[in-house]
Amino acid sequence: MHAFRRAVEAGDIDAVEALLAEDVVFTSPVVFKPYPGKAITAAILRAVSQVFEDFRYDREIGDPAGPDHALVFTARVGDRELTGCDFIHVNEDGLIDDLMVMVRPLSGAHALAEAMGARFDDIAKEAEARSA
Repeated sequence: MHAFRRAVEAGDIDAVEALLAEDVVFTSPVVFKPYPGKAITAAILRAVSQVFEDFRYDREIGDPAGPDHALVFTARVGDRELTGCDFIHVNEDGLIDDLMVMVRPLSGAHALAEAMGARFDDIAKEAEARSA
């Protein structure tokens, strides 16, 4: 099992953050422009861990020794159930340098966008404080 999965399932966002490369790029399922950097990525992941309810990984796809992994999950945002996938790439140091999340159905993506949008000022402030 990938270390990222273990940390997420344990609810240990500090451990998740420790797995991120400084130059990680996070690609959101609901925002067009990717977010570069460890501070903003960690802040987003911390917020989404509060937004997702009944989160669980259902399966892991990829060679455990390889650089690319796909973690399929289910969760709920309010009354909307969704299915998603975390696509992870690790660099030569074993740190995550690319994290792209996809979710479906559209109603679940809308619920996620609304819930995260309501928190984005706090997310940006946290990222700024961590970058300082």
